[in-house]
Amino acid sequence: MDTFFISHGSPSLSIDEGVPARDFLKSWTEKVLRERPTAILVISGHWEASCPSVNVINGRNSTIYDFYGFPKAMYKLKYPAPGAPALAKRVAELLKGAGVGPVKEDKARGLDHGAWVPLMLMYPDSDIPVCQLSVLAHRDAAYHYEMGRALAPLREEGVLIVGSGSATHNLMAIGRDGGAISSWALGFDTWLKEALLDGRYEDVKQFEEKAPNAKMAHPHPDHFHPLHVALGAAGAGAKAELIHHSWTHQTMSYASYRFKSV
Repeated sequence: MDTFFISHGSPSLSIDEGVPARDFLKSWTEKVLRERPTAILVISGHWEASCPSVNVINGRNSTIYDFYGFPKAMYKLKYPAPGAPALAKRVAELLKGAGVGPVKEDKARGLDHGAWVPLMLMYPDSDIPVCQLSVLAHRDAAYHYEMGRALAPLREEGVLIVGSGSATHNLMAIGRDGGAISSWALGFDTWLKEALLDGRYEDVKQFEEKAPNAKMAHPHPDHFHPLHVALGAAGAGAKAELIHHSWTHQTMSYASYRFKSV
């Protein structure tokens, strides 16, 4: 099973037919991944914790509306995917075994919009078990890459590993939709694409020093670290492929990548 990084952009992706990334995600099982996963592990930029945390849910996942000021219709959407307690336990086991821990098991947390918004488009029947793994606010990209490396065996078990964040994420600098792409966002996004496609993964792990406009593109790295986990889970020899690229609001890149093990 390949691993993926999905730029989920704005929560309005859930209802806005004008967002180009919607069509990409809705065509997921036809054009991107026809193989049905046994379960899905989502590393979301919307769950930060002090230590690696997994949600161990028996029954159905609840839907978390962790956004404000959006149309009322969005707060009525639900994605009641089954929990994946066995996968959650396996994730904890792998992380602990690799010395990445301790791992907290959260038995109440459902799916935040970094998980359910893209998944409702990718797998609308909500019938595949889903587990979430947090990112860590105080840890760097290299740490998240090693988290991913520890999770690599899951690929052989049919688990789809999805890092859900954004290629660029500066909510204080978003512009009007349809306007020209800001130079700082384009510069960072282009650097990321070239670094990934050229296999310069060490540079990607050191993006804050290596990338142009890194602090502008990611004032806080929560939405970028899911990429590092997905990249690490694919293995050192992985090949990156750009599978979608679009923009909204002049600064929000929806660039999404597949990491294929070779």
